[in-house]
Amino acid sequence: MPYSVFDLFKIGIGPSSSHTVGPMVAGGRFLAELKDHGLFDTVHRVSARLHGSLAFTGKGHASDVAILLGLCGEKPDTIEPDAVAGIIEEIRSSGMLTLGTEKIVSFVESRDLVFDYEVTLPDHSNGMCLYAYDARDDCIHQSIYYSIGGGFVASEEEMSADRVEAVPEIAIPYDYSTADELLRMGELSDKTFAEMVFSNECATRTHDEVLAGLDHIWKTMRDCMDRGLEAEGLLPGGLNVKRRAKVLHNGLEDNSSRNMAMPHECMDWISLWAIAVNEENASGGRIVTAPTNGAAGVIPAVIRYYESMCPGADRIGIHDFLLTAAAVGILIKMNASISGAEAGCQGEVGSACAMAAGGLAAALGGTNAQVENAAEIGLEHHLGMTCDPVGGLVQIPCIERNAMGAVKAINAASLALQGDGEHYVSLDTVIETMRQTGEDMQSKYKETSQGGLAVNVVAC
Repeated sequence: MPYSVFDLFKIGIGPSSSHTVGPMVAGGRFLAELKDHGLFDTVHRVSARLHGSLAFTGKGHASDVAILLGLCGEKPDTIEPDAVAGIIEEIRSSGMLTLGTEKIVSFVESRDLVFDYEVTLPDHSNGMCLYAYDARDDCIHQSIYYSIGGGFVASEEEMSADRVEAVPEIAIPYDYSTADELLRMGELSDKTFAEMVFSNECATRTHDEVLAGLDHIWKTMRDCMDRGLEAEGLLPGGLNVKRRAKVLHNGLEDNSSRNMAMPHECMDWISLWAIAVNEENASGGRIVTAPTNGAAGVIPAVIRYYESMCPGADRIGIHDFLLTAAAVGILIKMNASISGAEAGCQGEVGSACAMAAGGLAAALGGTNAQVENAAEIGLEHHLGMTCDPVGGLVQIPCIERNAMGAVKAINAASLALQGDGEHYVSLDTVIETMRQTGEDMQSKYKETSQGGLAVNVVAC
């Protein structure tokens, strides 16, 4: 069955869903395995080995920090971002780690946390191996996990079975795997994409629980944005990138107060909202994967545009936006990838743009055909976009790419709404094209910081 809305929109911390949230989740799963196998009490030491993209850009994405937090029993949706530094400093200074908040074990980072640049594991670029040892330093348990984008984690067995843990085996009223199927279901049922996804969610949650969950997602997005509008200083990581959302915000507010707004200033607000979110993400703040952390600013910025600038905007429209965006994201997740390490930035910002375009078209009253067209336009014009973070940090060009993706999403929705839904290239075709393009793309352009801007900015 399709993934849930609440799988696509996870609450966690920055800077990366695949490189931060995923390793934290993997650490938690490893703890659960040790307990399930009756090994937890005999563990004396643990270690981790990061491979592929997790190795090449793990430092910049805080993968080392994340896996330690996961082994400590911390969870992405509940950990306080301000507590992270203290937890990690205690581990590094003491050489000990409190496994699952219950058992103190040895952990010397130089020995027990290895970035393996030589070996890429076979099933995905974001691979990691976790090991547990007894008092004689014999390995008593080991597991391989893959962080496959958007905070999703799969074990070696799940990857080989083509099944991800997050997908439950339940009956839903609208079980679809392509946009064409979803369109046909909408015709037969006379329901919108949002209504069908909502019905699917109600198979596992009550009506009120789904609505409360959607409200919580938007509130978390908006709170993140508002924090970003107020924060100042440099982003962490060594590039000395200045936060600029507050300065941009002050300038726009000043223009408004003096009636000096330019006709294009609407785009400046949209860009500002996206930048605010992604500066928070780059700082390790509370974030909603949408569908990834690296692309987390696109959807909130477009919802803020809808809420602030579109006549008639309301809570129901925001719900329809999120439900429809999830429908699009689910299609991309099932049939291609939302992972920058697997598909490049077309899989992250491209997917977010398609989701936002479809969501906005739905919130503005578009038909299912117009919604599908909007999503298709949004994704089509990100095909081939590489993932080349400078310094392995989710800062350059990632932050500005979210601003551009948000503006493109609104443009895509507008174009689709001015048509009747008829168009030449289908969303399914563009998703398959994105999948093929990702397969053909060289690994140096897929979140390894070995090509593109990541190399040429340094060379300059």
